[in-house]
Amino acid sequence: MVLTGSLTLSRRELVRFYRQRSRIIGSLAMPVIVWALLGTGLQAAFPSGMGKETREFLKYFFPGNLILTILFTSIFSTISVIEDRNEGFLQSVLVSPLSPLSLVLGKVMGGAFIALFQGLVFLTLAPLAGFHFSFSELALVVFSIGSVSLAMTALGFLFAWKLDSVQGFHAIMNLVLFPMWLLSGAFFPAESASPFIKPLMFINPLTYGMTSLKTAMNGVTDLSAFLFQTGVVWLFGLLFVLGSVLLVSKKREVAL
Repeated sequence: MVLTGSLTLSRRELVRFYRQRSRIIGSLAMPVIVWALLGTGLQAAFPSGMGKETREFLKYFFPGNLILTILFTSIFSTISVIEDRNEGFLQSVLVSPLSPLSLVLGKVMGGAFIALFQGLVFLTLAPLAGFHFSFSELALVVFSIGSVSLAMTALGFLFAWKLDSVQGFHAIMNLVLFPMWLLSGAFFPAESASPFIKPLMFINPLTYGMTSLKTAMNGVTDLSAFLFQTGVVWLFGLLFVLGSVLLVSKKREVAL
């Protein structure tokens, strides 16, 4: 029953996403534009003869843009929670036999699949940044992307469940997303961060997702370290899912 209900809600999210082509274009366009403009700006800023350093920075920055694609897609896919509440669909689900766990998993899995798809599309640009993967390396990259997608979609569900308007969700999530991304290691590694910044990076779930993705993209030399990093991402995701289930359960008790 849990799996059937979850898959049904996930399919609904995928169908909705497919019909909203602007979401596909928007969530992909911004990271591509940021990456392209940054590269052009750096090429113009550096003196001649430093093209190699520019390419190295673009290669370093590519996983950060990939994470940005996943982050925005997964988080903003949960706007459907607010839309469903405003349209009355959520109320009908709450009073149905469907369990809170099925509702949460359905929404989270649907958004995570969308984020995974967008991430894989952006990943096709990896050869332009100098990345070339074997089949096993690609599998680890996809696993890392999928892990981050699930955790961030669950986080988005937590926020969306407590907010009543799409405008408020955009405002709050923009306030949360950019610091999370900036403190994930997309621009600078945690090792070189200031003592004030390091604790914030340590408690940021995206830091571990960023590290696992970079590890996978640059070739895993220590599988246990990679599994630890992705394990922490899964732990955060589980906590977000459990928190979401508790919120839904309380709301369901009121609805019934």
